[in-house]
Amino acid sequence: MSPISKLVVVGGNGFIGSAICRLALARGLQVTSISTSGRPYQTPKGHTPAWTTQVDWQKGDALRPETFASHLDGASGVVHTLGMLLQDAEYKRAIRDGDVPALLNALIGGRNPLEQPSLTYESMNRDSALSVCEAFVNSKPPAENSVRPLVFISAEDVFRPWVSARYIETKREAERGITALLEPHPTRFRGVYLRPGLVYHAHLRPITTPAAALLDLTASVHSQLPGGLRSQVRSLIANLPRVSQETPSSLVSVANALTTRPLHVDHVAGSAVKACLDGDIRGVVGVKDMRELMGWAEPESSLA
Repeated sequence: MSPISKLVVVGGNGFIGSAICRLALARGLQVTSISTSGRPYQTPKGHTPAWTTQVDWQKGDALRPETFASHLDGASGVVHTLGMLLQDAEYKRAIRDGDVPALLNALIGGRNPLEQPSLTYESMNRDSALSVCEAFVNSKPPAENSVRPLVFISAEDVFRPWVSARYIETKREAERGITALLEPHPTRFRGVYLRPGLVYHAHLRPITTPAAALLDLTASVHSQLPGGLRSQVRSLIANLPRVSQETPSSLVSVANALTTRPLHVDHVAGSAVKACLDGDIRGVVGVKDMRELMGWAEPESSLA
């Protein structure tokens, strides 16, 4: 029998959230989705898959606990999937529609710099997670006696300098904030922080496929380099001037991108569900860890 029965997915009708809902249902869990619209997931072509009828779709604003807190009562676990890569809401539509010019426009700062974004890295990547976490800590526990997981979809530092450093900084701030909120309750809650790099899907996000293929190739090449050479290069890059006290040089991010394998959205979602079901999983779960959770052994270098 599963140690958890009811899973709440914040952002359950999004790209990663919908995959988590689908795979959680397949594991026999009762699933509730919370999103600003409350609408069931639809494919980019407007189709509503059959599995969506089994999800309890609820409307709520992650920044306003009074709109969703009641749905956390009795929840065995929560997965928080909300986040934004760019402070330009159009980039998600561009990725979904495969609109390369619109995506490039968002990346190079097509938005008026004097116009204040309605949503910011701070509100979406950090504050929404802390709001959900605090409400989860204060919610009524389920009947089963288990440590309740809160799984936060964080990120590996692979997108700079094309994306603001505030993206990864606010993800890390959220991780630390969740840890601080859960630490006083080690027998009641555990925090899990999944850190994928590029997340792709050939059909739902076709624009991500070429980049995923390229990064998988560079990661494969890197894995075959002599271990000593890899360590020397990493050491040199790590010692470059930092962006801030907490954020290393952008070249560190570039190096991460070239050596971190992309993950299919179902593999990220599967890792999230496994992290909910396995009470031994806590703390940071990187790409290598996620690949191992999916049963893949990381290939070792053939060169000493």
